[in-house]
Amino acid sequence: MRVSELMSITPTQFEVDQSSGSQPTHSAMPDALLSSSVWSDQQLSQEGIDIIDTPIVTIGGGLGSLALVQCLNIARVPRTHYKVLAPTTGPTESFRFLAGNSQIRDADRLRSDSGSTMDNPWGFPSYAWREAARERTIGPLWRSLTEPILSEFFTPRAGHVFDSVERETERLGWNQLIMPGWARLVRRRTGGGYFVLLSRDGQSRYTKAIRCRYAHISLGYPGMKLLADLQEFRLTHSQHAHLVVGSYEPHEHLYTAAMMRPTTVLVRGSGIAASRVIERVLNIAEEKDHEVRIVHLFRTYVDQSQGKSPWFRRPGGDGWAYQPFNFPKSAWGGEMRDRMAGLHGADRAALLSGLGGTTTAPRRDWRRQLKRHGQAGTYRQLTGTVAALRPGHSGSQVRTVVATEGGPIEVDADYIVDATGMDANIEGHSVFADLLAHGGARRNPTGRLEVSDDFEITGTANEPGRLYATGGPTLGGHYAGVDSFLGLQYAALRVADDLASHGAIPPITARSSAAGWWRWARHRSEVDTEMRPTP
Repeated sequence: MRVSELMSITPTQFEVDQSSGSQPTHSAMPDALLSSSVWSDQQLSQEGIDIIDTPIVTIGGGLGSLALVQCLNIARVPRTHYKVLAPTTGPTESFRFLAGNSQIRDADRLRSDSGSTMDNPWGFPSYAWREAARERTIGPLWRSLTEPILSEFFTPRAGHVFDSVERETERLGWNQLIMPGWARLVRRRTGGGYFVLLSRDGQSRYTKAIRCRYAHISLGYPGMKLLADLQEFRLTHSQHAHLVVGSYEPHEHLYTAAMMRPTTVLVRGSGIAASRVIERVLNIAEEKDHEVRIVHLFRTYVDQSQGKSPWFRRPGGDGWAYQPFNFPKSAWGGEMRDRMAGLHGADRAALLSGLGGTTTAPRRDWRRQLKRHGQAGTYRQLTGTVAALRPGHSGSQVRTVVATEGGPIEVDADYIVDATGMDANIEGHSVFADLLAHGGARRNPTGRLEVSDDFEITGTANEPGRLYATGGPTLGGHYAGVDSFLGLQYAALRVADDLASHGAIPPITARSSAAGWWRWARHRSEVDTEMRPTP
């Protein structure tokens, strides 16, 4: 259940994009600091950088940070012992922005299951229970109990998830935990622990350094991805740049135009974001008298089920690979999870590739819609690669030359939507890029960040300090669903257990967990003013 490719971000989070916009250049930092992998308190003081002490920090401020804060609350860690470093005010801000751009409105359902309750680590009451109570119907419960044999999987409405998380942040005192700023560097500190450097607005000089013993990084994906040929077109033909958009960036002007005049939209990609964009355009086609068409370009056409094993075969057809979530449910807590934990290196990466990939949810109504519009000619499929991209003869369209098995085909479209996913290169984040260069971090076989089973970033320990990472950048470890609601909560629990093993926080026990749920049910936080002794 992922949070990254947004809906292929399934039960998901979308972490704060700490790298969007203009990044500050390291020229703002003295060469002596930049070249040194370990900093002393005196070095920062001499450079006039204010130092603030906090034992534990979580960097990002999104749903991954929320999951760790919930664990710290359950362990009764006082708020004065930890801070959230983030440029945003709430953990759903980035996720809501991306969800809206990819056509997931508050009334639409996310690609997440009933028990992956982001505001509630215990999973009870589930989203299905809450929706049934709110709407006074047993429908959600019936769907949850009979999935997937008699019913499609129950998934929560986006608005319900956002509202419940906002209520949870109020309970946790989120506003008191936030330290606003853009985290740009994490360096080891002489004597143990780390310095986290913040800039005020992501562009100016670094303004402060957080001195901490334990740091948790949950930054999500570094930015939005745009295919190389589309990037080049935007740069070369800036006057037509608005005709080429990414599915995760604002592009409401496309739908506004389709409401007003005949419009042809070329969609590239075959994941959940592509299916949402196509659904929105075809809904407009059904509402309007003028012609609104979709041309859907596949790089690889799926015409049958995928997978060699009879026990793991993913349905497919009509160009799409179908999977309710971005991984099989057993990857979160069943046979697939155990298999992942028993593998290492390239073997683990190979299994991940087979389990995941580009998929969309097999929604019956949407598949019927595609069939209707395919027969009517308002939805057309092409398979091939783009050979050329240039402005159309009309001056208000983009001409795409597609190389197919039958020869080149020219498509004139009013808009092109790139729905191929998010940028997964971890070096797109200045924090991760610096850790790879100076902090001892390294990549795993999938190209993401290598972490231990407790989500400690391998090679970055600075006794007695520890550095952790969770979320999409850690894909490739022992747990597949890291980019999801449940995955973020699982990772946060592992981090909390490891913190407890080092004496940093009290351990989470059955008693403290039950007490934590009772506080959650009453919408109370009730943290102690002082840390209780660790047994």
